[in-house]
Amino acid sequence: MPVSRKRSKYKNNGEIKKLSTLFNLFLGIIICVLLVTVGGTATYYALTLDLPGIDALKDYRPSIASRVYDDNNELIDEFFLEDRKVVKIAEIPKIVRYAFVASEDSRFYQHTGLDIQSIFRATLKNVEAGHIVQGGSTITQQVAKMMYLSPEKKYTRKIKEAILAYKIDKYLNKDEILNLYLNQIYLGHGTYGIESASLGYFGKSAKDLKLHEAALLAGLPKAPTNYSPFLHYEKAKERQLYVLTRMMEDGYISQEEMKKASAAPLKLRPIRPKDKVAAYFVETVRRYVQEKYGADVLYKEGLSIYTTLNLSAQKYARDAVEKGLAELEDREQYKRGLVQGALFCMDVKTGAIRAMVGGRDFNKSEFNRAMQSRRQPGSAFKPLIYTAAFDKGFNPSSRFIDSPIALEDPSQEGGLWKPKNFDGKFLGPITMRTGLVQSRNIVTIKILQEIGVDYAVSYATNMGITSPLSRNLALALGVSGVTLQELVQAYDVLANQGQKVTPYFIKKIVDRTGNVFEETKVQSEQVIDPRIAFMTTYVMQDVVISGTGTRVKSIGRPVAAKTGTTNDMRDAWFIGSTPSLIAGVWVGFDQEASLGNQEVGGRAAAPVWLYFMEKFLQNTPVESFPIPQGIVFVKVNSQTGKPAGVLEKGINEAFLEGALPKDRAGGMGEEKGDLFR
Repeated sequence: MPVSRKRSKYKNNGEIKKLSTLFNLFLGIIICVLLVTVGGTATYYALTLDLPGIDALKDYRPSIASRVYDDNNELIDEFFLEDRKVVKIAEIPKIVRYAFVASEDSRFYQHTGLDIQSIFRATLKNVEAGHIVQGGSTITQQVAKMMYLSPEKKYTRKIKEAILAYKIDKYLNKDEILNLYLNQIYLGHGTYGIESASLGYFGKSAKDLKLHEAALLAGLPKAPTNYSPFLHYEKAKERQLYVLTRMMEDGYISQEEMKKASAAPLKLRPIRPKDKVAAYFVETVRRYVQEKYGADVLYKEGLSIYTTLNLSAQKYARDAVEKGLAELEDREQYKRGLVQGALFCMDVKTGAIRAMVGGRDFNKSEFNRAMQSRRQPGSAFKPLIYTAAFDKGFNPSSRFIDSPIALEDPSQEGGLWKPKNFDGKFLGPITMRTGLVQSRNIVTIKILQEIGVDYAVSYATNMGITSPLSRNLALALGVSGVTLQELVQAYDVLANQGQKVTPYFIKKIVDRTGNVFEETKVQSEQVIDPRIAFMTTYVMQDVVISGTGTRVKSIGRPVAAKTGTTNDMRDAWFIGSTPSLIAGVWVGFDQEASLGNQEVGGRAAAPVWLYFMEKFLQNTPVESFPIPQGIVFVKVNSQTGKPAGVLEKGINEAFLEGALPKDRAGGMGEEKGDLFR
């Protein structure tokens, strides 16, 4: 009985509905083919009125990822809405093309956009199986759908798809159609196109794919998630075998090649989050490009963004910050991850940023502590005061009396401000060299009194400090918040012989056609006398040799540096430079709590600087700071600052030519201006 047999084969109404849908779909496609073939009918024109033109297919401009490169053109990161990397069809091996053709559209090279034979075959197989096991859409139809149509399942959409496919086949050759398909198709795990998928699954370019790898990728379009080798390995292998079998049946490979490829091991790239080694730097790049050129350009136009970052240095910086902060937390018995830190490194001569760490974990906090956080620099501000004083006629041998002072406190009416040195002691008459190397607070305040607060503020601003500065004597103690970037830029003027350069992070931006959007031209400005810059740099080298920065002495090369510590040890700083490279480190809590009683700049921040710089500078030649013309060296008594006798111990001090210290043999004693109380 026919009815009973039908009910036996198709057990429920659901399957009957599936078959009905299959037959209706088949009939709809046949009608569409007839419409395209006959043409000229009112129905055909009604359907094609709102169809897009296909002329633009010749100038294929898909949404592609913008890529960020380091200073050595090594990929750092990407920005995209769709992870796509366009590759030309000529660069895709034929075996890859054949794998997709055999899997998706075996008569691709014979039909005219629509394949009636395949439609019949697919429909019969689907009817036999009782559900959809094979599609009838050609690669050209898939291109039409991907490029122009919505995924809605309606007869009109299928008919429009068929019409477009027919027109596309007339307009483009087979390689051009396959080029669109292989660059546009979604292949799972966020990858669009064969190149992105090849990199994502195998870590190699599509041009390097082998047969067994190509067959795996060609099996993905039908159901990228279901056939993902990362999620369903056995299903992926079954699908791979299906593709290889189809390739053999169509004559693209031999049976021996099929068996060999099927047995070949799949060396998949492990699925893991990308190592965001330069997350804060990349975010700075992203914000800049998006603000200047817009989100569409950034995420869709495939920019090549060439930056100044040195990826190796960045890894050293990240590891150095983590190591130094972990050591501090172990010393103070803090829970791991509480203390924050930042590192900012740039080229002395150009301002090119080589490494930037804005915090310990970008995923937990995007706040960039290297560029956005304003914290009190403490004693790290002192070199700017001393440099301003040298420019006003003082020299490293000028003496000030390190003694108690009481000044009117502007913060409270009738109150007195009684600043102290960090160690609570007073050394009496000392040279400016000793004052800076030993970071004496009282001497710095007295120097600021002599040169004037307004002059010092103007001088610091000229050197690169852009944050508002307090216009009172507390400025000498670094009470005005500044960013790490500002402080590094200001120190760079000293290392760069008085020339100021602006820190920059992008060398060049190029679009997908090779058009240069922008290119940085390094410019420097002589803002202070190179001799004055050298005098401060020369003294700051002694900070590492015998002062508060001796923890980095082991680096074994000339370094001009200064430590910084604020009240209650809330902030620890270390800024140090060689003639070619400068780096600054800040350590502290975001909530501005004390790091610990002994966590000064030389202990909390200096080791981070050392861990970073000894790695970055390994295998590079040792450099000395160049001595500008107009500098002369005189052996002086380190206590009095006066020229030393032949048999007397002393140090070689730097002076401006024509402004040498008084000869001790003159017998004149202390002259007015030699000792400042």
